[in-house]
Amino acid sequence: MTTNLVEAVNFVLRRTRHLPISAVFWAKFYRLATLMPKMGLRQAKQIEAGHLSYTVDLRNRRCECGIFQTLRYPCAHVHAACARANLNVEQFIDEIYTLERKLRIWGNEFPVMPDVSNWEVPPPIFEMVPDCSLRRHSKGRPQSTRI
Repeated sequence: MTTNLVEAVNFVLRRTRHLPISAVFWAKFYRLATLMPKMGLRQAKQIEAGHLSYTVDLRNRRCECGIFQTLRYPCAHVHAACARANLNVEQFIDEIYTLERKLRIWGNEFPVMPDVSNWEVPPPIFEMVPDCSLRRHSKGRPQSTRI
């Protein structure tokens, strides 16, 4: 599971990047239209089997779903447990999500690079010869081998 939104979108769109935008929308619509009934049946089976609830341990910051431990951010089950116990859910958000932490990370100064003319570059030991067969065709639209 990825936490980076861009990586998640790229994973979803990985096979449709070369298609026109209308085809991408139709592909996503079809995928969701087939996925949602399956997910609904899975949830109904879990409810019938009695797997409706997850165990939440607020003292040790654990939930059976695993999201609370992994992301260190309260999942929906923790929100429900806090609402039932009249607790503030913000106390269970890890400090890495605070504004002070982000400002401390981005507040560091990067060292200034010295002038390029003063760099000491060792001479190459061997000569690099490019392999012309590995070059991409620079003209025209990239051709896909499969649809």
